[in-house]
Amino acid sequence: MSDRKPYDGKTRKLIITIDVGTTFSGASYSILEPGKVPQVSGVNRYPAQEHAGGDSKIPSIVLYDADGEVRDVGAEALQDDIQERAEDEGWMKAEWFKLHMRPRAIDPSQKLSRLPPLPFNKTAFDVFADFLRYMFKCTKTYIQETQPSGAQFWTAFADTFDLVLTHPNGWEGRQQSQMRLAAVDAGIVPDNDAGRGRVSFVTEGEASLNFCLAKGLMDREMEDEGVIIVDAGGGTIDMSAYARKSMSNEISYVEIAPARCAFQGSILVRYNAEDYLRGHLDGSKYLDSVDDMLTVFDTKTKHTFKNAKIPVYIKFGTSRDNDPPFDIKAGKLTLPGADVASFFDPSVVAIAQGVLAQREAAKCPVKTVFLVGGFAASAYLYTQLQETLGPLGIAICRPESCMNKAVAEGGVLHTLQRQVSARVARFTYGVVVSVPYDTDNAEHRKRRAKVYTNRLGDERLSGSFLPLVHAGRQVSETEEFARNALSFIHDASHADTRHRTRILRHSGNSLPDWVDEDMANFQILCTLTRDISQIIHSMDPLHDASGVAYYKFDLGVVLFFGLTEFKAQLRWEEDGVEQRSPMQVVYPDEPA
Repeated sequence: MSDRKPYDGKTRKLIITIDVGTTFSGASYSILEPGKVPQVSGVNRYPAQEHAGGDSKIPSIVLYDADGEVRDVGAEALQDDIQERAEDEGWMKAEWFKLHMRPRAIDPSQKLSRLPPLPFNKTAFDVFADFLRYMFKCTKTYIQETQPSGAQFWTAFADTFDLVLTHPNGWEGRQQSQMRLAAVDAGIVPDNDAGRGRVSFVTEGEASLNFCLAKGLMDREMEDEGVIIVDAGGGTIDMSAYARKSMSNEISYVEIAPARCAFQGSILVRYNAEDYLRGHLDGSKYLDSVDDMLTVFDTKTKHTFKNAKIPVYIKFGTSRDNDPPFDIKAGKLTLPGADVASFFDPSVVAIAQGVLAQREAAKCPVKTVFLVGGFAASAYLYTQLQETLGPLGIAICRPESCMNKAVAEGGVLHTLQRQVSARVARFTYGVVVSVPYDTDNAEHRKRRAKVYTNRLGDERLSGSFLPLVHAGRQVSETEEFARNALSFIHDASHADTRHRTRILRHSGNSLPDWVDEDMANFQILCTLTRDISQIIHSMDPLHDASGVAYYKFDLGVVLFFGLTEFKAQLRWEEDGVEQRSPMQVVYPDEPA
């Protein structure tokens, strides 16, 4: 077990983590008592799953009626009577909705283009907010039921608890922004700076690292080694590489390779199985039974399959169901083990390639992989990774229990322990700047159309890219990246007093000096804004030759890339003293 320090705060605090997964979701929490070592508890009881022992996960499903109103969520949506009513009344089911929020840039081949469509007039944001509202309600109820004087206990934290939301490694600022807005829309936190500030994020990979540390899976023998965490879930495979870093009496972990996210989770195995079954049974009278077969495959076969040399039997009917030419006898479909193995192989390959790429990029040896997440329960996935990576000197370790709790518990531990002190930039980030126009520079001359003359009479050329942090760079949480103070001119007649700085990312292999040299690999990450009227009003206006008033001042932008969420500050001077203020981060719209 990892050494967890007593909580050093002066007042009690409540931390809640909600892990909205593609197929299943869970929640955990911790009650912080001054001077006591915090403990993490899972929410183990949900409606329609109140059987002995409870369950730590619920299906990520929302049912809507014909009017678009939420009718049932989670396990409640799967009850037989609800299913019958849903079919009779034309209710619409939203499942795997989380993947509709994915950044399109990390799914260029559109592997997930065949996701089930969202209910009519519902966006991924709508469904996420509705599901988050339900998860929070269940969490609140569970805490009240398990604490003495539950209602009174909850009242003490109702306006102060911190909410941690987890997400795949490949999610970016726009997805985080949407998730925070969903928490507001769901009524979990108020729509103000303080309320939004109570919502934070952690990647599924980093949450899983915290879980493994808390379970004592990473001992001191790994002092000089790195470790890769593979969180194999329903939709994504998240791979993260870390190494222990010791400084005086403090031990932390640093990311040693860019985090990876592959869309090869367990639902892709189902897609492969569906394609195979529909092709194999084309012409059979049981082609209409494929959905029933897939249900059996999903709930049983996918988890128990382990050997490509042994046939697999999918029981879907009765003894009277026979179609021998299509391998159906007595209500059972027989499939060659090698064919079933082919459903899993793309996931095995994606994980193996990702692990090897991270090991190559890491700055220290990597000999251990921890496999967690719901898909990690697959015996075939586990054995194939052992056979593939074992001969290369990489050991695959799979916790024996609680694999599906890793992310929810790890999210709470992220807030309690802050184990990761540095992360690796996945892309190169920077800004577009203008430079003095140089008639002797051939690159400048061919961009003559972009030259402009500023108010001071200087010719400037726009379109140059100024990188602030390069891909692969290890960045600490406290490290600052600054766009140095530049002179800005604000026309006194302009009513808009917001300063804006656009941040771009570059995803190509070779970084150009000019944006127009590689437009396909430049994307807008976000726009940073802040009202500067206060700065302007503290100054005396200047006047140009025609008598028009303007203000001239220096502004700098400070950026933080090493946190779990991108942040920025505006920097300026007043009477020789540096001033700073947070900037609003606005992400571009992206089609759902």
